[in-house]
Amino acid sequence: MEALFSSFLMVAISEMGDKTQLLALVLMLRFRRPWVIMGGILAATLLNHGLAAWAGGWVAQLVAPTTLRYILAALFFVFALWILIPDKEDDDDKSSKYGAFLTTLVTFFLAEMGDKTQLATIALGARFQAPVVVTMGTTLGMLVADGLAVFFGESLTKKIPLKYVRIAAAVLFAAFGATILVSSGA
Repeated sequence: MEALFSSFLMVAISEMGDKTQLLALVLMLRFRRPWVIMGGILAATLLNHGLAAWAGGWVAQLVAPTTLRYILAALFFVFALWILIPDKEDDDDKSSKYGAFLTTLVTFFLAEMGDKTQLATIALGARFQAPVVVTMGTTLGMLVADGLAVFFGESLTKKIPLKYVRIAAAVLFAAFGATILVSSGA
């Protein structure tokens, strides 16, 4: 349960104001098909984060537990700092002949490559060594965060100061790093 909740919470908060949330908003404004866009987000996230969680579990088997704890704690502290840097809006308003679902699937999968949530999913997969549960948690977090953009769109961006959301997410990442260090006796 801890793996599911931790994965969900970390991704849901860290996705607020992230480029993929902005991408969800742009796709919604372009295609006006919220459920199709959410289906594309779901498929892309399951694939991307499933691979990332599995990779984290695989790395955990190769690295000594003490070393892995220090690496994971350092990664979460780096993520805490990284999330404070706002994403640049990529104006990818290219015409698509593939429709809302395929456009969403491909753009979300590619946008998540090397993104902090994908890297966090790898770290969570290594920490919990439960790739299915971690993937479920991170996918639910993505769906909640991006669903807000898809269903509430512009009105949401006018009411929530993203600066404060970024700070809250940074604190959450730092807390995960500190928890790892404390639990290892470091």
